[in-house]
Amino acid sequence: MANSMNEMLRKDMQCEGLLECFHDLKEIDKEIFQLLHDRAEPLTVDEIAERVDRERSTAYRGVQRLMQAGFIQKEQVNYDQGGYYHVYRPRDGEEIAQEMQRTLNDWYAQMGQLIGEFGEKYDSESRPAAAEN
Repeated sequence: MANSMNEMLRKDMQCEGLLECFHDLKEIDKEIFQLLHDRAEPLTVDEIAERVDRERSTAYRGVQRLMQAGFIQKEQVNYDQGGYYHVYRPRDGEEIAQEMQRTLNDWYAQMGQLIGEFGEKYDSESRPAAAEN
C-alpha cells in the first residue's frame, strides 16, 4: 500500500476510490468500467478502445484487470457462418458491493487479530524487569 491508512482516511475518498483500494485498479480501468456501466449493450475490446481513445492493447489490459477483479464479465457471441467474438459488460453493482463488504470484513477481522497480538506482545506488564546495577 503506497499510502498509510491514516493518510487514506484523511483523503476525500470518492466511490471510485474503492476500485483503487480493493483491487489496485488504474485510471483507465475506472474509465472502462464507467463506460461499460453507462452502456445498455455490451462492447468489444475494439469498441472500448475507440470510446476511451486508447490503443487496443491498453484497453485489453484494462478489461483483463477488471475481469480479474470481478467487475465485468465476458460473453461469447457466435457468428451464423461460424466463428465468434467476445463482448464485455459490467456485473451487478450490488453483487460487487457485497463482495467488497465481505473482503472488508475479512480484512477487519485479520487486522483486529494482529492488533490484539501486538498488544499482548508489547504490553508493558509483560516486559522483563530492567537489570539493576
